[in-house]
Amino acid sequence: MKFTEGFWLKSERMQASYGTQAFSVEGIPHGMRILAPERPILSRADALDQTVLSLEFTACRENDIRVRLRHYEAYDDHAARFELTEDPQETQLLVDEEQAVLMAGKLRVVVDRKTCRYRFEGRTADDAWQVLTGSDTRAFGYIRWDKKPSSMLPGDDYLSADYRPYLVQELSLAPGEYVYGFGEQFTSFTKNGQVIEIWNEDGGTASQVAYKNIPFYMTNRGYGVFVEQTGQVSFEVASEKVERVGFCVEGESLTWHLIYGPTPKEVLTHYTALTGRPALVPAWSFGLWLSTSFKPLYDEETTSAFIDGMAKRDIPLSVFHFDSYWMRALHWCDFVWDETVFPDVKAMLARYHSEKNVKICVWINPYIAQGNDTFREAEKQGFLLMRADGRGVKQIDHWQPGLALVDFTNPDAVRWYQDKIRALLDAGVDAIKTDFGERIPIDVRYFNGADPKSMHNYYTWLYNRAVFETCEEVCGKGNAVLFARSATAGGQQFPVHWGGDSFASYASMAETLRAGLSLAMSGFGYWSHDISGFEATAAPDLYKRWVQFGLLSSHSRLHGSDTPRVPWSFDEESVDVLRFFTKLKNSLMPYLFLKAVEAHETGIPMLRPMVLEFPEDPACRTLDMQYMLGESLLVAPIFNDHGEAEFYVPEGIWTDYFTGRKYDGGRWYRQCYDYFSLPLLVRPGTVLPVSSHDERPDYDYRDSLILKCYELREGEQVTVEIPSEDGREKTPVTVTLTDGLPVWDGAARVIRVERQDTP
Repeated sequence: MKFTEGFWLKSERMQASYGTQAFSVEGIPHGMRILAPERPILSRADALDQTVLSLEFTACRENDIRVRLRHYEAYDDHAARFELTEDPQETQLLVDEEQAVLMAGKLRVVVDRKTCRYRFEGRTADDAWQVLTGSDTRAFGYIRWDKKPSSMLPGDDYLSADYRPYLVQELSLAPGEYVYGFGEQFTSFTKNGQVIEIWNEDGGTASQVAYKNIPFYMTNRGYGVFVEQTGQVSFEVASEKVERVGFCVEGESLTWHLIYGPTPKEVLTHYTALTGRPALVPAWSFGLWLSTSFKPLYDEETTSAFIDGMAKRDIPLSVFHFDSYWMRALHWCDFVWDETVFPDVKAMLARYHSEKNVKICVWINPYIAQGNDTFREAEKQGFLLMRADGRGVKQIDHWQPGLALVDFTNPDAVRWYQDKIRALLDAGVDAIKTDFGERIPIDVRYFNGADPKSMHNYYTWLYNRAVFETCEEVCGKGNAVLFARSATAGGQQFPVHWGGDSFASYASMAETLRAGLSLAMSGFGYWSHDISGFEATAAPDLYKRWVQFGLLSSHSRLHGSDTPRVPWSFDEESVDVLRFFTKLKNSLMPYLFLKAVEAHETGIPMLRPMVLEFPEDPACRTLDMQYMLGESLLVAPIFNDHGEAEFYVPEGIWTDYFTGRKYDGGRWYRQCYDYFSLPLLVRPGTVLPVSSHDERPDYDYRDSLILKCYELREGEQVTVEIPSEDGREKTPVTVTLTDGLPVWDGAARVIRVERQDTP
């Protein structure tokens, strides 16, 4: 939200009170509190008729300083709060007449007492202090927006005088500093110059509207900023003032965190330690998912034909998904199978498990249409969101007739909803697609009295947690998996998330990747998307190129709106391409599942923007049409119908996974590829564990291993860890290049070790 007109002029709609002096500094547990008046207090008279802000800095976790800016301390906004894991750190406070310095490990904040300007500094590897960012003149303050004039004179209606209160903070940007993150944003990967509104909406993938808005960003200077507000946060990213990132919230308090790395990976590790790490999802979830698609008619004969068609064509299928119409039309989401087409659900799902060897996923959302027993039951027991005016349940004629929303702040409603999920799992369902969760009205009342604006974004966290915890309870930890569309901060704990309703076009494919890269920079370990686009039907060329991209993502799903996405409906070559890349991914699972375990343990995502892996390479800072899959595989999808790829290779000698061709790093390449190839390059110094198994994603990764060695140096030892199928154990295998030959030791059963370069 812009409060100024240009750099100098303040908007005439606002009255601003900026902190101008650190008048007093006092130590508090794990930090310090500063009183910052809007005008410097140089005499006793100056202390009268002032707006004074309270500014607190506390060491919340390692390399994490929380900043709390308040105006009215007794104000209670009844807002929802993120569930954070805090670990307060010891601090050292040094105060004199000139400055106040709070030190916490490798991070410190330095406050100029005369001006209340402050800066964050991080300790570098050579034990020096480096400025990260700071708050300059008129950079934090309290805004009275649209203030009405008032007085206390008789006849003046001073009680009705009102304004909208905001707290604002602006942090400096250095020359060459780029900003990333904010969740799954479909706009440019580098966010400089953009206005980001943290407000979840269902808006497709072709605008600034997003399903997964995360109030967190990071920059290439080694730090991240997390705004600890569940409601709307407005960010001006070098857009109101080009030297600053500004953010504001409505209300009387603003809380945010400065998180120091110094590397981008360490920033994510610290951030996810605070907001939650991704759960480890089952190995079978990394295989190919096939959906009925949304609108096509289907019954058991149809779904069996899809599954059998994949098997007949030797395309390994791991998960089959029943989209919305497993329930009756106009009854979503009442959790009742349509018995006219699925008369014996348990028997059908049992056959699919035993005879067709696939897992089952079904679609749900948190909205319940009227006119069925599930709605009436929830309404009678008070499990639905209520109208703000007190006139019953909040209902909307959108998506479904008279739909209402489950109130997940009501513990009894949560248990009731989880019983519905448990019944699906007991019937033989293995995974749940938790669609929607963004269309959350604010003219409602919650059971716990939470402010509806603060619940709009946070609703999805409660919704997905309720479902995920039920899956964990029934299936066990490590065996639960969702396919979720909406999210807020901390939602990475309930994977997997997919990219929403993309269009069948190369432009949409590119915006989908940009969104995935931004989500990765926001703490989400896994990510998927609708292969070939959700809306419309792709041309065979696009389908095959998106298959390449989709099978080289953490999770891979064929899903659409109007037509099925089975490959034979496109052309026969599409069948061959899908088979090839599905088997390729299955064979890469010893490596991919290790990266999944790493995402779970450290918060470092599987799909990684180039800048995350190569922060010191200036060329990688803006790349958004290629990525790293783990630290070892560079992937550059093809975004045009003439098969041309343009990609950048970092320093070193990289190797084409398919052909063995060598690429000298530090330069760009442009070349054409057929449908069975794309730039898939292996990083030098890599020992890549792959397998001879390619029919399933879930198998014993420590058996039938092939270790592919890329550009090892003589005498160099490289240790790779081979995960067990459940991820609970890792078996180390060490490869040493001795007299030009790779030699291995370890407990895993290795078929062979292959040197992928010229001796």
